[in-house]
Amino acid sequence: MGRFERWLSLWVGLAMAAGVLLGRQVPAAFGVVAAWEWAHVNLLVAVLIWVMIYPMMVQIDWAAVRDVGRRPRGLALTLVINWLVKPFTMAALGVLFFEHLFAPWLDPQTAREYIAGMILLGVAPCTAMVFVWSQLVRGDPNYTLVQVSVNDLVMVVAFAPLAAFLLGVTDVVVPWNTLLLSTVLYVVLPLGAGVLTRRWLLRRGETALRAWLDRVKPWSVLGLLGTVVLLFGLQADALIAQPAAMAMIAVPLLIQTYGIFFLGWWAARWLRLPHAVAGPACLIGTSNFFELAVAVAISLFGLHSGAALATVVGVLVEVPVMLSLVALVNRWRPAAEAGQAA
Repeated sequence: MGRFERWLSLWVGLAMAAGVLLGRQVPAAFGVVAAWEWAHVNLLVAVLIWVMIYPMMVQIDWAAVRDVGRRPRGLALTLVINWLVKPFTMAALGVLFFEHLFAPWLDPQTAREYIAGMILLGVAPCTAMVFVWSQLVRGDPNYTLVQVSVNDLVMVVAFAPLAAFLLGVTDVVVPWNTLLLSTVLYVVLPLGAGVLTRRWLLRRGETALRAWLDRVKPWSVLGLLGTVVLLFGLQADALIAQPAAMAMIAVPLLIQTYGIFFLGWWAARWLRLPHAVAGPACLIGTSNFFELAVAVAISLFGLHSGAALATVVGVLVEVPVMLSLVALVNRWRPAAEAGQAA
């Protein structure tokens, strides 16, 4: 990483502070931005995320993508963590904290809504930000694309029944327009643009491709910082008005995130996965598809519900936590590179 990327944690911290400050000072401007959405997807956030992941899509070599099927262990790890472990541990932690440990400070209805918000986060694995984390840990972009794509396909058929089962309800309405629009904006469009750009650059040779990637690499980080400023600005009032509630929600979310990561990392080492596959596989399992979780929480429980607040807290804690995990993955890279198969 360059010097700018090495100080990314500092820039993110400053972006978080700037977002809260701007959200309090110019709330009307963020109110206008908040209205730029369709199917619960904020279009400016979508643009910033697109800026983040488009350069990464250019790195994808389709010839190498075809070889992923010969190395299925990393993909299997991702699917097991995302669909057989993470939703259930998230639900268990929600019950433990909000029906028992934090019960004296919460009314039963609020506690149930917080649990519901955590469950919705747990059954929505990340789509877009994974490409950022993969690049920061020098992951295999081809393998990461396959992992994200397979998770999206599973999510189409598994999200609603799994959420209904864990929530104990039968009327979970999946906002299909949110799911489909997010997939198109965060995967299909940047992937298509990346394929065309890579093909055009390769006509001029590998040197032209590498030079172009070096020039646009900072834009991925700038897109991330812009997204952080916008998200924290949009949620500035909630951060200031309900600090105690947000702190209570953050505790089980932090335990879940770090716990799932360490479980995935241990499994990756046991499977002897190489670093370029193990890093992204573990990070995919720890991050969340927050747009979908927030949209479902609002549709089921209302905009000002505890469930919606819990999903928002998931958004706010994800970036700093994931950066800390990126640092761990990079620190442990020499040991991980002793792996032999994916």
